[in-house]
Amino acid sequence: MNIQNKTVLITGANRGVGRALVNEALKRGAKRVYAGTRGASDFANARVTPLTLDVTNAAQIEQAASEVGSLDVLINNAGIALYDDLSNIDVIEQSLAVNLFGSLNMSRAFLPALKRSKGAIVNTLSLMALAPLPLTPAYGISKAAAFNMTQSLRALLAGQGVTVHGVLLGPTDTDMTRGFEIAKASPEAVAQGIFDGLDNQEEDIFPDPASQSIAEGWRTGVAKAFERQYAGFVPANVAV
Repeated sequence: MNIQNKTVLITGANRGVGRALVNEALKRGAKRVYAGTRGASDFANARVTPLTLDVTNAAQIEQAASEVGSLDVLINNAGIALYDDLSNIDVIEQSLAVNLFGSLNMSRAFLPALKRSKGAIVNTLSLMALAPLPLTPAYGISKAAAFNMTQSLRALLAGQGVTVHGVLLGPTDTDMTRGFEIAKASPEAVAQGIFDGLDNQEEDIFPDPASQSIAEGWRTGVAKAFERQYAGFVPANVAV
């Protein structure tokens, strides 16, 4: 999936990795970039179309789907990471609402367009989908659920021409990791890694040094082997 002359929609596009993804898509020659943000945006490029889009708002998702029309790549990037200790159920529910159901509902809303274009869904996940950081366990739970959802959609859509990619993101220098004194990748480098992975048709994309350190082990490991084995149980004519 080379995005030159393609139409791309990116959620959470106002800052951090989302903003970097918009800029990288433009550099790579995307014909149109829809930038989904919850508030005002300041994109100056004529190829960028801002969308008011809170991924927890069903009406806004429906409106966006009607405005966009044709689409080649959906990047579900919007997410939240809150400090918690699992004592507040509201934090867990909020994390799931954005990081799991936001991506799922966006994918469902844009599936008709993606099926027509034989396009791609890219879900920005986290290494915490594989092992949680106990400072943000609700985030880890939501990303683990989103990863499983990504794998399920991948199997369900395999026979319908839509590819589904999971981005296993390591520490990145954004607002989410402010205060953590650890090595972090830049949002710009991560955006490049994500689109490189899409170009290379990688199901699981490891776009930064921390995630790349486990890439080979993941791709040849037992968990990936089980995913491939279980995907074989999905009927070829299943409808999503």
